[in-house]
Amino acid sequence: MTWLVWRQYRAQATITSVLLAAAAAVILADGFQIASHWHSIRVTCSGNSACLQQHVPLVSGLVSDLPYASLIVPVVLGMLWGAPLVAHELESRTIDFAWTQSVTRTRWLTVKAGWLLLAAAACGGVIAALTTWWSGPGNALQADAFAPGQFDTQGVVPIGYAVFAMALGIAAGTASRRTLPAIAVALGGFIALRLVISDFLRQHYMTAVTTYYHVTGSFTPPGQAWVLAQGAVSRTGVVVPQGWGDLYPALPAACRRLLPTAPTGQSGWLNAVLSCMQAHGWRGFATYQPASRYWPFQGIETGIYLLLAAALIAVTFAIVRRRDA
Repeated sequence: MTWLVWRQYRAQATITSVLLAAAAAVILADGFQIASHWHSIRVTCSGNSACLQQHVPLVSGLVSDLPYASLIVPVVLGMLWGAPLVAHELESRTIDFAWTQSVTRTRWLTVKAGWLLLAAAACGGVIAALTTWWSGPGNALQADAFAPGQFDTQGVVPIGYAVFAMALGIAAGTASRRTLPAIAVALGGFIALRLVISDFLRQHYMTAVTTYYHVTGSFTPPGQAWVLAQGAVSRTGVVVPQGWGDLYPALPAACRRLLPTAPTGQSGWLNAVLSCMQAHGWRGFATYQPASRYWPFQGIETGIYLLLAAALIAVTFAIVRRRDA
């Protein structure tokens, strides 16, 4: 069976290997240039953060989109490799021959799906490793490891994406018995799940930390923390987000009276208002995920996608075992 899988997918494997090698050459060449530029910036600025920020961004143009290969490769593999695995066999009726031989359906699917899932994990791992290395100077400069487009394209999560996309394509093709609908399901399902997890679930993987501080001061979470909310809260629980857009109606009357008398163009009025808020029990707050949780979050999200992939493969086995050829 392994030899048969190789015979069926050797052309795809060769094309994928060539494309990965080309992508690696481009990423490595550009990455060494970025690393050299970043080293010269650090020497020039000598730790001066204002000087460092003047050199943002380190990359621009088409090259800046390289990390998104970590998102594109998994879904392409699921569409072009996973979706046709069973669906194409059913459409061409070659399954009539394959399932009447000495090899059982279970072994047939185990070997074929197993090798494709392993190949997807390998491709996702290679792209993720290259992207993580290439993004190193940018991560150090921008300190936004949790940001969308950063967290999703680096670390180990692209491996989970690749395995899930492959499993989704295989399951969709098995259930629909058609390749084109399976490709559409693989694409739409992958995008939909990623949006749900990144926009609604990721921030709740672990209970966020909330730090309170004097409203007259300021607070910045250390490292590359993920700030979920920041602003001020009153003694009675009234919350005003950072930016103070809804501050005026929430202010105590005594503090509100300070605003009309504020000297235009000076900061004295703001200090007076903040001091008044402090006297009336207002506190500044910051709710965030600490930078130390980056790798636990990577592990949690990868685990979610791997568990979903396992469930999809289990559904695929159940369908194959019960369905007539």
